[in-house]
Amino acid sequence: MERRLAVDTPATLADQATQARLLGVSADFLVVAAYGLIIPASLLEHARFGAVNIHASLLPRWRGAAPIQRALMAGDHQTGITLMRMDAGLDTGPMLVQSSIEIAADDDAGTLHDRLAELGARMIVESLPAIASGQLRPSPQPADGVTYARKIAKPDLALDWRRSATEIERTIRALRPAPGATARMRGESVKVWRADVSDASGEVGQVLAADDRGILVACGEGALRITELQRAGGRRLVAAEFLRGFAVNRGERLE
Repeated sequence: MERRLAVDTPATLADQATQARLLGVSADFLVVAAYGLIIPASLLEHARFGAVNIHASLLPRWRGAAPIQRALMAGDHQTGITLMRMDAGLDTGPMLVQSSIEIAADDDAGTLHDRLAELGARMIVESLPAIASGQLRPSPQPADGVTYARKIAKPDLALDWRRSATEIERTIRALRPAPGATARMRGESVKVWRADVSDASGEVGQVLAADDRGILVACGEGALRITELQRAGGRRLVAAEFLRGFAVNRGERLE
């Protein structure tokens, strides 16, 4: 908008008026990034050099809507960006180029998204001339290693204390900064924003300690020390502040 370029954010691409408007643009490329709507085949085939998707995973791993969150939940050590030709499938098109980055132990969905966005922007700018000139040619995705990153849904938010502390901590990071992982304390839903893995043990879901260092909860394997959390309608608080307004006792059980 600052450069007086047309900006259009249609709620759907299914209506004929929107399609006609886009088909009226004489485009060299259709570039797609983090777009959740189905793009009609007529638009995919319209641009002179085709449609290119900036996908936030190393395809064919994590095709689908939530590749960043699913990579974190799975404990992947590496992810990246794949530039691919778009086809009618779900991230099934041939690949043009890939670039990888390491996933840090403290990465969450927000930090990883920002690093991948910067990488993807740089890659698309560098790659478009090579695609147009024919120097960069697509190759089919491997048949092996296909996984699907299904959309994050409400059931994904609830922490399952039967899982290992390591898995639960990864889930908390995958759901931060939004929508946030949830636990139930005395029937109340509480957002869990930060936690550390501990080698303590006890009955699954039981509070082993609650002090200024955090709320230590036994898991299926190991324990999790919750260090930042939030009641419904309240502020995000470090554990010491949270406990001053919501006492949690040793021996209580979290759901």
